[in-house]
Order: sequence, then C-alpha cells, then structure tokens
Amino acid sequence: MVVNMLSRVAESLYWLSRYVERAENVARFIHVNLHLMLDYPEEVLARQWEPLVTTSGDEKDFFNRYDAATEDNVIRFLTFDKENPNSIVSCLNAARENARMVRDTISSEMWEHLNHVYLDLKKHSRQKKIDDLHGFYTNVKNAGHLFVGLMETTMSHSEGWHFARLGRVMERADKTARILDVRYFMLLPAVEDVDTPFDAILWGALLKSTSAFEMYRKRFHRIYHKNVADFLIFDDYFPRSLNYCINTAKKSLKFIVSDFSEKTSAEYELNKLYEIIKDGNIDQVVNNGLHEFIDIFQFNLNIVGREVHNSFFSMKNEKMVESMSQVQVSSTNE
Repeated sequence: MVVNMLSRVAESLYWLSRYVERAENVARFIHVNLHLMLDYPEEVLARQWEPLVTTSGDEKDFFNRYDAATEDNVIRFLTFDKENPNSIVSCLNAARENARMVRDTISSEMWEHLNHVYLDLKKHSRQKKIDDLHGFYTNVKNAGHLFVGLMETTMSHSEGWHFARLGRVMERADKTARILDVRYFMLLPAVEDVDTPFDAILWGALLKSTSAFEMYRKRFHRIYHKNVADFLIFDDYFPRSLNYCINTAKKSLKFIVSDFSEKTSAEYELNKLYEIIKDGNIDQVVNNGLHEFIDIFQFNLNIVGREVHNSFFSMKNEKMVESMSQVQVSSTNE
C-alpha cells in the first residue's frame, strides 16, 4: 500500500511537470505565429496555422470538429478547447490536479503559483475571448518559466524533484522534435528562395518556436537550415536541444535508480535513445533524411515513456517494488 501510494506521488510529479511544459510550449508557438503574421506575405498567411495543429499531434481530432485551420479555430482548439487534452486549459487543469494530489510533496509557492495561473486562465476561458493575445500568451509562457524556477529553488532535489525534471525534459524533447520535423519539412526552401530575407524569417520563426533564436545566433550568426537542425538536435548546452534533454533525463534517471539492485527497462531504453544522439552528426542526419531521424527518435522516446511507466508507476515487477519501497521510505523519513 505504501509503495503504491508513493508510486502515485512519483507519477503525479512526473505528469505535473510534463503538463506545465506542454502548456508553455503551446503558448510559445502560437505567440510566435501571431508575431509572424506581420511579416508573412499574404499568400502564405492562410497556410501558417495548420502546422501548429500538426505539431501538437492532434490534427485528426481537430478536423473532426473544425472545418478549417483558420486563426480563430486553431487558437480556440489549442487554448480553450476542453475536449482537446493538449490545449492550454486542459494541460493546466491536469497539472493543477496532479499538483493537488502532491501538495504535501511540492512547495506551497509552487502550488499557489499554479493555482493562480489556472484560475486566471479559467476566467479567460469563461469569457471565450482574449482582448490582448500577445499579453496573454506571454503570461502563460512566463508562468511556465516561473514554475520551473520555483521548483528549482523551493523543492528538495531528491527523488520527487528528479521525477519532475525527468517529465519536463521528456516533454521538451518531444516538442522540439515535433516542431523541427513539421517546420523543417514545410520550410525547405525553393531554390529561388535560398538566402532571401523571407527564407531567414521562416527559419528564424522555427528557432523562436523553441526559444532558440538568440542562442543560435551567438553560435552560428547566419541563419541556415542545416545549422538550425544541428543546433536543435546536437547542441551540448542549449536546454531545449534533443541532446541536452536526453542527457538531463539520463542524469535524473540515474539518481532515481541509484539504489536499485537491477537495471530497469527505462534505463535500458533511454540508453538506446542516447546512443542514437551520441553517434549521430548533422551531415549523416541530412543525408539519410531528417524526417526519418526524427521518426526514429520519437518512436524510441515513446518507448522510454512507456518503460518509465512500467518501471516506476505500474509497479508490476516484484523486485522493483521492493527496491522502490526501500528508497522511498528512506526519503519519506528524511
């Protein structure tokens, strides 16, 4: 009973962090699109909203309920649609519910901040209208950043914190991969567009969608599609690159399983994913196909997510239950 209760705490912390990260990501790429509407040629505007739905992975659900990917429909679907489990309102509601279940584990500052953000969003949701779209999405992004900061500075960096960090970087890796895949496919320039100002605007938009624009420019200066992919996949220091996310996940998982007597399936699968990144380089990726690389990465990332659940949350392995009990009871006594 104690083990089951504690595994539920770990699962709530993992998903709490994933949902906050997901809401912040959705707000960011909607906000970037709103800014770009000022720069796009008129003939391009009509096709710039559907990729946001594709990036979220919910295009089938969207077109079952909406007739076209217009600005209003996409914003409604990704922000206030309660039937969409990946909308901002659904994510923050799920995050709040998970936080409520672990209020005695997280800090009061984390709970109060998340509760305030949720209630503010609920007010907008009832109105079904946002007077200042730019201000609204900026607030959602900043709320996500502040939550991460509060978790860093007000929560003990023990097992619970590592489960939360694991959830955050798993979600972050997934969204970076999705954005890169969808946008890269759409933005590969026609020969006549290469090195034009319009080409630079589009690739700059991809970087801004992952909050990578300024750090990319510090490293590469000139915006070039191959360098963009290199930065978002292989950079060692940028916190949203696939490489950085998987390395951070490995560190948290190593801490979580440090007292386990046997290797977990989650470790095994995460190490396989790490090898895909470690042994790769951008020339190889581009030559073999970026889409194919991202497909392999996401397939393996989903397997890692499944094995995290099997290893820590479902508790089907009796030896794992015994090890987890010892670790978590010790943590509780502290």
